[in-house]
Amino acid sequence: MPSKTGRHRAPRRPTRAHRVFFALGALLPVATGVAIWLVGQHHTPEYATSLFGEEGEGAVTLKARLGTALFGLAVIQVLLALLMYGRRGGLTAAPRRVRLTHRVIGWGAFVLSVPIAYHCVRTYGVETSSTRVYMHSVAGCALYGAFVAKVLVVHSRHLPGWLLPAAGSTLFAAIGVLWYSAPLWVLNEYAVPGL
Repeated sequence: MPSKTGRHRAPRRPTRAHRVFFALGALLPVATGVAIWLVGQHHTPEYATSLFGEEGEGAVTLKARLGTALFGLAVIQVLLALLMYGRRGGLTAAPRRVRLTHRVIGWGAFVLSVPIAYHCVRTYGVETSSTRVYMHSVAGCALYGAFVAKVLVVHSRHLPGWLLPAAGSTLFAAIGVLWYSAPLWVLNEYAVPGL
């Protein structure tokens, strides 16, 4: 980067504290996903768990609708991110309200995901009985790992710029796989192409 005198400065070497932060930043999202997987595998399923007062088939349908709403919020998040980073509509810098809306919807999506995930883990745990269920279990664990990664990247000024779109894309992909492997499956009369 040019200095005020026009000369290029040598890049600063990462300090020990930066290296520790980078290592924790890489390990924490993975540890989050693995922890959810382990809890889900060692949890005894409680098939009668209710979701907002609904049980059985009613809870499954409600969860499918909430999951569809979550996927819709995720699509809006991607569109807002494209606006924020000048990839849509010819904007080079998004108005402040776009950034604020992105943040509010992101936290809203996270809050919406928690009861869905809680019901999944408590009712079924982590299952690997079929390709669809295995994909759903992996994507559910990846969602929260990607969420942790995105929060860490957003709050760090020392990480490479490409990590933010990578974390956001991983988060969106996890939500997409979750939606395809369960809410769409339920709302489409227990069938989706390829599963």
